[in-house]
Amino acid sequence: MAKTYDYLFKLLLIGDSGVGKTCVLFRFSDDSFNNSFISTIGIDFKIRTIELDGKKIKLQIWDTAGQERFRTITTAYYRGAMGIMLVYDITNEKSFDNIKNWIRNIEEHASQDVERMIIGNKCDIEERRQVSRERGQQLAIEYGTKFMETSAKANLNVEEAFFTLARDIKAKFERSQGMSGAPTSGRVNVGAGSGHKKTSFFSNWSCSLL
Repeated sequence: MAKTYDYLFKLLLIGDSGVGKTCVLFRFSDDSFNNSFISTIGIDFKIRTIELDGKKIKLQIWDTAGQERFRTITTAYYRGAMGIMLVYDITNEKSFDNIKNWIRNIEEHASQDVERMIIGNKCDIEERRQVSRERGQQLAIEYGTKFMETSAKANLNVEEAFFTLARDIKAKFERSQGMSGAPTSGRVNVGAGSGHKKTSFFSNWSCSLL
């Protein structure tokens, strides 16, 4: 059967419970929004194929539970992730403060080359904002990641966030292939990493921010 995509990228959504990870995922995958989503139990995923620079990229996006009792389940999925979105709720100060804890989880469990992005969700609820855009931007600068505010409900910047992360992964992969002299087309095997928590997907990946 003919392959219908050029690359397969595994992405992960992490953050506290209730910040809107599932809503962000469904807005991107199905262009839908539901106020009554129940909290994710353990882990779930959606798939969407996009096109970037003439290449078809299949995104396998994993939505993780934010509750502490599911933490040991979800950390097992960090290792295979090529891109991670750290999501907080701009109307919830604690969810923002906990981004630093989630980053520590990434550093402990994910590959050293994983692309990261910080997302401030629910930016449509301006009247209840507790975290300024500037603070979100400053945190992203501190950790060397990109930053974007989104609203799954109002459909603001959700598409842009996923496309930006996918584009950065694609560029890093193609740079690594160019350096190694290997062909730049073909599937990226998201399960290729070994069990070591600091393995790199591509031995020649650089850590520079695009």
